[in-house]
Amino acid sequence: MMIIFNQIYRYFRDTQSVSKFQQFILTLMRLRLDVPLQLLGYIFGLHTSTVSRIFQEVINIRLVPIFVFWPEREELRMTLPVSFREKFSKCACIIDCFEIFIQRPSDLQARADTYSSYKSHNTVKYLIGIAPQGVIIFISKGWGGRTSDVHLTENCGFLANIIPGDVILADRGFTVSESVAFCNVELKIPTFTKGKQQLSALDVETSRVLASARIDVERVIGMVCQKYSMLESTIPITLLHTDQSCNLTTLDKIVRVACALINIYPSVVPFD
Repeated sequence: MMIIFNQIYRYFRDTQSVSKFQQFILTLMRLRLDVPLQLLGYIFGLHTSTVSRIFQEVINIRLVPIFVFWPEREELRMTLPVSFREKFSKCACIIDCFEIFIQRPSDLQARADTYSSYKSHNTVKYLIGIAPQGVIIFISKGWGGRTSDVHLTENCGFLANIIPGDVILADRGFTVSESVAFCNVELKIPTFTKGKQQLSALDVETSRVLASARIDVERVIGMVCQKYSMLESTIPITLLHTDQSCNLTTLDKIVRVACALINIYPSVVPFD
């Protein structure tokens, strides 16, 4: 915690009512425990509006360039877990999407764009990519929950990171083989059963191995949301306004900071 604080405290605003360390702790409490603004105001002796301002200012200090970045291919190869070396030695990234509940927008178009039939709720959807080592190396901006996984993958900037020869692991919903093929990259997804009475023994085994490797991204997503329980609550509309200086919403910043902090934890993927 102190290592992170020492990296970013110089960007905090000097105030007489609360120290820089208190600003840091206040923000972590809001992220980690989803403590209401009113309670934080009582704990730190501040007005609710002041707590909200401090939280948004600290969240705006982006940890992403420091802790979330796409590594060089050599780094990926050198630290590849043993479980990947035989079947997926060229794997660069494992991708998946996750959704965060938001309040129901009053605007009808926004309500339609954010309604997720999968979650039966208004949501914001993110594409996340992890290295085989379990480290988050990509997080997209938030998209309306109605957006398909394919459209999100093709338009969020993810494809700009992959290079020829890479292998990407994904779930069945990510039918973006043609898009990645333009980059001379291979996409591996479980075999479809549609139109087949049953899969061959080879397809079953291949899908089993792939699912075993791909489960790591779901574990990382679970860690992000469980460790920072604010992301498991229903996010108010006020956190979805876009900051024109960086073209990110406050929720985008919160998700990115949570991913950056998760990268400091021990990996969910054993190296051996």
